[in-house]
Formats: sequence, structure tokens, C-alpha cells
Amino acid sequence: MGILTSREILNRLNKDVIIQPFNIKNLNPNSYNLTLHDELKFYDCDFLDMKTENSTKIIKIPNDGLWLEPGETYLGRTIEYTVTKNLVPIIKTRSSIARLHIHIINSAGFGDIGYSGHWTIPISVIKKTKVYPFVTICQIYYNDITGEIDKEYNVNNKYQNSRDIMASKMYKEFDSNI
Repeated sequence: MGILTSREILNRLNKDVIIQPFNIKNLNPNSYNLTLHDELKFYDCDFLDMKTENSTKIIKIPNDGLWLEPGETYLGRTIEYTVTKNLVPIIKTRSSIARLHIHIINSAGFGDIGYSGHWTIPISVIKKTKVYPFVTICQIYYNDITGEIDKEYNVNNKYQNSRDIMASKMYKEFDSNI
């Protein structure tokens, strides 16, 4: 059990690991850099309620950048569409990005076996910070698993096969009678 090396990522490419588009320049010793798309989504309401679909707005990140405000969480997505089989994918902030006090996926970077889609990336900043579209903002790495796989993330899961920035769908987990 362990993290796949770059050589092993390449060995499993288009089998257990699918990354589209794939760019060899984004391959690291034991991870792959993922790219930020040119749109962000944010909640445009003052309060968030777990039991409701909260209102959001989309903003385009211009080529000359967009200033992100402290105290706000933005949702971005990766350019890359990934599929992971027989491994556990995990997304982390690139260290160069973290050193600018940009927080990516503080607690939402753990993927399930069988997940496929564009990754939604929660982004927050400590200081007012300018971000740009199409930068490699986070990295995905793959962990081997131990034991038989008896359950995978499948088409019935609320975020599977996502093609867009996905705001929380927590409200779907509540019984309508509550």
C-alpha cells in the first residue's frame, strides 16, 4: 500500500488512471498537476442552509486575473476530467500555491474508488490574492488500496461524472419529511 510514482501513473494511464487531457509536463515524481478552469462559482447569499440548494453565481476569470477576497469561498473546477479505478485519488494544493496563502480543498480532496469527473476545487485566500485561469493549481495523487473492493462510487452518487463546478448537494441527503 502506498502512493503511485510517476512511472506507475504512466503504467496505469488509460487503465486505472484516466486523465483527459493529459500533459506529460504536469507529471511530478508521485503526482499529477491539475489545471484551474476559467470560471469560479460562489454562493451569493448571506447564509448557507444544508437542507436547501443555496443560490450561486458564476464569474469568469479574465486572462489578466481576478482578485479573490478573504472571507469568501470560491468553487472552481479542473480542466482535466479524471477517472480512477482500483485506487484512491486525493487532491492537494500545490506547494507554490499554498505559499501564497491560497487554500485549496482544505477538507474536500479525498476521492472514492471509481470516481469520475472534473474535480470541484474549493478556494479561499487569507489576503486579497489575484488568480489566473489555466494555472496548475492542485495535484492529484493515487493511493493503492488493501482488501477487496466491494463498493465503488457509481453513477447514482450525486457528484459522479460532473462536467461543471458542483456546489454542495448536501440537501439531497436530508429526508423530505424533516
